[in-house]
Amino acid sequence: MDKRLERILPRVQKPARYVGGEYNAVVKDLSTVDTRVAFCFPDTYEIGMSNLGMRILYGVMNEMPGVWCERVFAPWGDMEEEMRRCGMPLFALESGDAITDFDIVAFSVGYEMAFPGIVNMLDLARIPLHSADRHGLTPLIIAGGTAMYNPEPMADFIDIVSLGEGEESTVELIELHRKARQEGWSREEFLRSAAKVPGMYVPSLYDVRYREDGTVSSITPLDGAPQTVTKRIVEDMDKSYFPVKTIVPTTEIVQDRVTLELFRGCIRGCRFCQAGYVYRPVRNRSRELCATYGVESCNDSGYQEVTLSSLSTSDYPDLTELCDELEDFCAQRHVNLSLPSLRADNFSMNLMQRLAKGRKSGLTFAPEAGTQRLRDVINKNVTLEELLRSCHTAFAGGYNAVKLYFMLGLPTETDEDVLGIADIAARVMHEWREASPNKNRGVRITVSTSWFVPKPHTAFQWEPQISREEYERRVKLLRDAIKTKTVTYNWHDSATSVIEAVLARGDRKLCKVLETVWRKGAKLDAWEEYFSYDRWLEAFAECGVDPAFYANRRRERSEIMPWSMISCGVSEDFLWREHERAAAGVTTPDCRTQCSGCGANRLVGGKCHV
Repeated sequence: MDKRLERILPRVQKPARYVGGEYNAVVKDLSTVDTRVAFCFPDTYEIGMSNLGMRILYGVMNEMPGVWCERVFAPWGDMEEEMRRCGMPLFALESGDAITDFDIVAFSVGYEMAFPGIVNMLDLARIPLHSADRHGLTPLIIAGGTAMYNPEPMADFIDIVSLGEGEESTVELIELHRKARQEGWSREEFLRSAAKVPGMYVPSLYDVRYREDGTVSSITPLDGAPQTVTKRIVEDMDKSYFPVKTIVPTTEIVQDRVTLELFRGCIRGCRFCQAGYVYRPVRNRSRELCATYGVESCNDSGYQEVTLSSLSTSDYPDLTELCDELEDFCAQRHVNLSLPSLRADNFSMNLMQRLAKGRKSGLTFAPEAGTQRLRDVINKNVTLEELLRSCHTAFAGGYNAVKLYFMLGLPTETDEDVLGIADIAARVMHEWREASPNKNRGVRITVSTSWFVPKPHTAFQWEPQISREEYERRVKLLRDAIKTKTVTYNWHDSATSVIEAVLARGDRKLCKVLETVWRKGAKLDAWEEYFSYDRWLEAFAECGVDPAFYANRRRERSEIMPWSMISCGVSEDFLWREHERAAAGVTTPDCRTQCSGCGANRLVGGKCHV
């Protein structure tokens, strides 16, 4: 351990975040390694270690001979202050080495508010911020994750963007980088070759021009780069890597349990949901393999809770059978099965009975909107009757806590839709009174609302975000309408959602804003303790950028989007068709009921794996 680190740790919160040495962490002999990868998560240890995708790619890379992948997390403010004071650069957990010694620095980015954190980590690592200022093959800066489906606000800082699922493409890129170093390629030669790897987007190889009104006029690929970069996916989930021997943290993390991924993609077509579009098509992992992974992961780690995880877990075809298969093991080992969120239209007594064998920690449903009209607009395909029936079933089975998630500011939303949320909460309360076998325990109903943020590659990518003032008016309207004390109302902070909307639909002109706001102190902006709306407004003003241009402007069908060179496999024609169906209040069936021709099936040879 670095002597400086020994002196620092007694002075910071949660020193276990920074020491490594966890069970199943990979340590390699440097004499056997020719490629070192610093795998960075631009948030704290507790958040990053809860990310299944990071655990998967960590395992994939460390299975490659000659490659050592180590983890790097953003330090909390106290730790960063100590590091900067004593001149200690950002380091990797496994070896403690500064990441400037690494060949590749890779970021996993799932949230736009992490963008300032990436800039801050580059600076902490003493790596030049701008791609144009890095002249050698190392360190190569790459980024992937859901937020990278529009990487343009980060285009100045990132060398390569990896689109989609990285199990195969990451291996290909590492091998190409290894070859380039062995053969002495120039940086420019390597980037041109990397752009030919399917799923790899090289921002510097695209010339972006703008009209006088600020919209994009053209995006021109250079030096043989493809016109469109399409995401990569794993076609066969049974052949996809799963981290059975997962790292067991030495300090508490957010998701401190086994996360068992059942499938990727989503059969639903919620029009606001970016993940639902960009992870298409659906690919299931077999029930037998899921059961095996669940047992082996618990045996190896000692965890006593397994979360059955996917975008819509209760849509897994063999869910009840999987629960049955795990029943004896869970009973013997006192392992609890949990589902992070449930569909109100397919929650059954059978499923509840299987989940109820563990501790009854409460159930979560996401109706998203307060009226059927608005649920049809967003294509939620859930009725009030289905939601109430599911709550009735849960209360009758002994549950006394239900969380309900909604959005405010959805396209076409009216005050009637907002007040409908309060009505739903009251009706759920009535179901508890009707169904609960033990009313002495009371009931906890939690209503949570977030603010709609239009995201790229969705049917609502053309829609504006409502103003901050209007959002706060709707929050107050709902707050005043919820009368009963048994219903708790939580709402999302409005300021961060404004910035999220700007970054989500932003272009390269925001690179200057990001650097400016970072120089003013932005870093862990996903955290309330560090976020400053005024700081962002100052940065926008200094850079001559109007945030409303990105967040609150309705976009035309003919407009070239900043992310138009990137494809998630879903065609823009399909997205516009869904946009028009939303305006008409017409729903689209789920993928198992009927294929709607979104285009994603082409990624798996034209066959739908559902």
